[in-house]
Amino acid sequence: MITRKDVSVPGFYQAYLDAVKEDDLMDALTKNTRRFRKFLKRIPGKKINYAYAEGKWTVKELLQHIVDSERVFVYRALSFARKDNANLPSFDENLWAITAKAPKRKWNDLVDEFKALRTANLAFFASLDEEQLQQTGTANNNLLSVAGLGFICAGHVAHHMRIIRERYLDNDRAVEKVKEENVKKKKKQKKTGGPKNKKEKKKSGN
Repeated sequence: MITRKDVSVPGFYQAYLDAVKEDDLMDALTKNTRRFRKFLKRIPGKKINYAYAEGKWTVKELLQHIVDSERVFVYRALSFARKDNANLPSFDENLWAITAKAPKRKWNDLVDEFKALRTANLAFFASLDEEQLQQTGTANNNLLSVAGLGFICAGHVAHHMRIIRERYLDNDRAVEKVKEENVKKKKKQKKTGGPKNKKEKKKSGN
């Protein structure tokens, strides 16, 4: 049996892998699904269109991002499981967030979409044998395994649950986070002699 400890992922995905506590993939996905569905029910209506600071995603935009990202992760897993040798592309999460037009969508529709998507993804990963789970492929020039992408699905949701809990639902923590980010920006500007002429990300849930 392939466990979480057997899986390695590119460095920028390690935080998602670390957010998963279960060693078995199906156990991790099933429990993660249950936790997130309960979590979504507890989010107050007044917080759905709330962003804790200027330029950050709203909770609704975060949920859209979770749905979009999981579609990408599972497409990659499907391609690798079927031994497709194509080097799959990256995706611009900020561009996708803008063009998805999540603010115009109904919250319950987004929740239902996640439920349907995760149900389908659970069925997909459950259908794979150990050989298929061990298959690897390349996405954005990074080597990933099918099992690794499954754990990334669970970890990505767990990561954003923590973000929503700390920065959107806990007002004191959110205020403190904004202060910390402003201090870091000022220190960086002092070191570089002022703000750099680079485009910043328009919105981010991180």
